[in-house]
Amino acid sequence: MFAKLFLLFTATSLLEIFILVKVGGFLGAWPTVGLVVVTAFVGSALVRSQGIQTMFKVQERMNQGEMPGQQLIEGMMLVIAGVLLVTPGFVTDFCGLMLLQPNIRAKLAKAAMNKFQLQMVAGGQGGHAGFHGGFTGGQPFTPPPQGPNQQGPADNKVNDGNTIEGEYERKE
Repeated sequence: MFAKLFLLFTATSLLEIFILVKVGGFLGAWPTVGLVVVTAFVGSALVRSQGIQTMFKVQERMNQGEMPGQQLIEGMMLVIAGVLLVTPGFVTDFCGLMLLQPNIRAKLAKAAMNKFQLQMVAGGQGGHAGFHGGFTGGQPFTPPPQGPNQQGPADNKVNDGNTIEGEYERKE
């Protein structure tokens, strides 16, 4: 794994230097530097706007009680795109711009979701997010059960005037 990453970073760096020298020889040094700086600024603005859109999609999916797996992966891809666009060079800029394309990003996210399958696990009453990436219990995104015989942060009760304390029992 380390050898593959080392080879990838070394090859990318050498390719970036080669292309920067070729473009610099054609356009000149300052226009080449200016072009790299402009792509970083434009890319950062695009990453920011698409990141905000992705955040709204995540909130929408969570409000519907659904796992926003694909949107979260797309958000990580936008972070990677931002890093690639800010990194000086034309190869990394090209890769970053490809990740900014919504259809390409969606296909890559879907492929990643299929590879790292997120599973929903049905369990008993109530629900809470498990460390293993799935859910145990009823509906996703519901708080863990609170009560005298249940584990949870019941000891940290704060009454801000909007909290109504009581007991309930689920009947099926």
